[in-house]
Amino acid sequence: MKKLLIAAFISSTLFAYAQHTLPAASPRQTVEQQFSTTKISVDYGRPGVKGRKIFGDLVPYNKVWRAGANGATKITFGQAVNFGGKTVPAGSYGLFVIPAEKEWKVILNKDAQQWGAYAYDEKLNVTDITVPVQKLSEKHEWFGIELNPVDDNAVDMMVKWDQTKVTVPVKAANPETVTKVVEKLKEIRQIERDAAAKK
Repeated sequence: MKKLLIAAFISSTLFAYAQHTLPAASPRQTVEQQFSTTKISVDYGRPGVKGRKIFGDLVPYNKVWRAGANGATKITFGQAVNFGGKTVPAGSYGLFVIPAEKEWKVILNKDAQQWGAYAYDEKLNVTDITVPVQKLSEKHEWFGIELNPVDDNAVDMMVKWDQTKVTVPVKAANPETVTKVVEKLKEIRQIERDAAAKK
């Protein structure tokens, strides 16, 4: 009986520990922002500075980088967008960058499932844009990507790490079409409300 109790205790303890995972060195995060008639989401790993020199050292200049840690950073658009001035269809893309001291090339690639940038193939690039680097006075310990609304049909995607920040403007590709869709939806909802009021 004693052996059975010990075995049951060990089994339950192992099961309890199995429910947990080790702390992630670069925790994964997903950010979402309602955008126009749909949304934008970004899934990425968040490395920390941890006393290291980041840009130009840990992240070399003029080499493709995964814009995060571990698996490639994935950005998903629920509708066609104007990404830094270039039209991109709805869908999911790998988000990569080629950093330099004064500017970054920000890349959308068809392969959003790879580990890091080891299998990066520029032939699969959908578009790329070049944006200026802004130096920050305050250090950001953890790499972060923010989606900040500008208006109903535009957001700024901000990438911050250490004392570096870049901003990519993202807008609805066809705002006129979006406006028509919104107006039509308003009409339909008003008809539904009127019908409900008559019941």
